[in-house]
Amino acid sequence: MRKIVIVGPPPVQILDVTGPLEVFSSAPGYEVQLGNPGPETSLLTNRRISLTEALPTTQITGPIDTLIIAGGPGAEMGVYDEAFLAWITEAASRSRRVAAICTGAFLLAAAGLLDGKNAATHWKFCDRLAKEFPKVLVRPEPIFLKDGAIYTSAGITAGIDLSLALVEEDLGHQVALDVARSLVMFLVRPGGQAQFSHMLSHQAVTSRPLRELQVWMIENLREDLSVEKLAERLGMSARHFTRVCLHETKMNPGQFVDRMRVEAAQQIIDSSAMGLKEVADASGFQTADAMRRTFIRVIGITAGEYMDRFKRPAIR
Repeated sequence: MRKIVIVGPPPVQILDVTGPLEVFSSAPGYEVQLGNPGPETSLLTNRRISLTEALPTTQITGPIDTLIIAGGPGAEMGVYDEAFLAWITEAASRSRRVAAICTGAFLLAAAGLLDGKNAATHWKFCDRLAKEFPKVLVRPEPIFLKDGAIYTSAGITAGIDLSLALVEEDLGHQVALDVARSLVMFLVRPGGQAQFSHMLSHQAVTSRPLRELQVWMIENLREDLSVEKLAERLGMSARHFTRVCLHETKMNPGQFVDRMRVEAAQQIIDSSAMGLKEVADASGFQTADAMRRTFIRVIGITAGEYMDRFKRPAIR
């Protein structure tokens, strides 16, 4: 039996714990143990619900297959219990792999386990994680990622995605798919998928002309969306438009267009029976091969792989 230990500084985000707990409990060959950094035999959650049958960490001994550190308000206070950090470091040394869910990454970082490693966390906390722990290579985009034997995930439900990926790593795709189906999850998301839609990010843009331009871009993805053409629509030079776009969206115009077209293609794949060539044309890509290259660059998999993973079967 593979021993899974889930622990976090209370109060923990309830789904950071119960999501992975359900995934591993639904797969064969795992023994799941809840832990509590204090002496109590229950783990307090952010919803004031205590999860029972949690062992104090001092009583969790022996080899661990997967150590999971849950996030939540207890991990987000900026104050870390030195005894708990020491336990994490010691427990990690006897674990095959270590994972953090959401802001559990702050505990791994405080314990020094993320130094020099790529790490993900909830997008709201990425800047803070990078500032507080400059040795950590924070990546704000992925739902989850792996760096050596260390795994980190984005917020809350991303812990379920990471747990399914770990099950797939251990037991294969079919078992992970069966678990996802038992949990009534109709999408199994890859780690490289973005945490949130960039097609909606125009709402956060403060410049009204740029916000209106982005809405137009979403509605006209088959048009020429070169830097020069977009700048012309706003009456700007290409250089000035690029500076404005970088300031407002943290991306250059080409990157933003790529993301818009990829997300449009994803929506079409999710909701239609179009083939790849039709999807590429509808999303503004010149060719299916251009769409394939852009998908790899933006989300780390090809459009064909995305279609294989996410396309909904026809309802009979």
